[in-house]
Amino acid sequence: MKVSVIIPVYNELDTIAETISRVRASPVDKEIIVIDDASTDGTPDIIESLTGPDLTLIRQPRNQGKGAAIRRGLQAATGDIVLIQDADLEYDPNDYPRLLEPILDGRADAVFGSRFLGGPHRVLYFWHSVGNRLLTTFSNIMTNFNLTDMEVCYKAMRREVALNLNLRSERFGIEPEITAKLARGRWRLYEVPITYAGRSYEEGKKITWRDGLAALWHIIYFRVRG
Repeated sequence: MKVSVIIPVYNELDTIAETISRVRASPVDKEIIVIDDASTDGTPDIIESLTGPDLTLIRQPRNQGKGAAIRRGLQAATGDIVLIQDADLEYDPNDYPRLLEPILDGRADAVFGSRFLGGPHRVLYFWHSVGNRLLTTFSNIMTNFNLTDMEVCYKAMRREVALNLNLRSERFGIEPEITAKLARGRWRLYEVPITYAGRSYEEGKKITWRDGLAALWHIIYFRVRG
């Protein structure tokens, strides 16, 4: 099966080339779809220099957020499976075979990675992990899933499942939206341990407490509105 690796990117000049190199080196049949969310730091120029038969660059006309970029990538995807990859080197494409295995052997329709199931990870912010666990717990209450890491970037799905979700979120609400709609559709969801090299704010981390509050609102919204 072919995998469509969707990479939303915004102002990742220092990491995007290495991210693409690592994705290309992963041992799976794939196409790479990079959606630049109106970067202002020269990131698109780096991506342009790396385009080829395996890599497509889509440029958003204005900054719209991670969710909008993922939705645009889904429109362009042609693979049997779609997999979301951040561009900041926090996630390791060497984990792809582990993420894809439950789908390839017919056990799952979607697979989430988890930073809390025992894989090696960089030790960083305590309160981030607390906030993540609280959001995941609240999401589990609403969906009746038993996830350990709802906010994780690594989400792989059969393409027809992803398109069936009818995603609408523009920004970081995409994570709880995907989770809630997988639950509503009764899709088979697996979770596997992944490695994680989180970065500090000095190194370019973008997510803040405001995004946590937005995620909380989206968890409630998609539980009520579907």
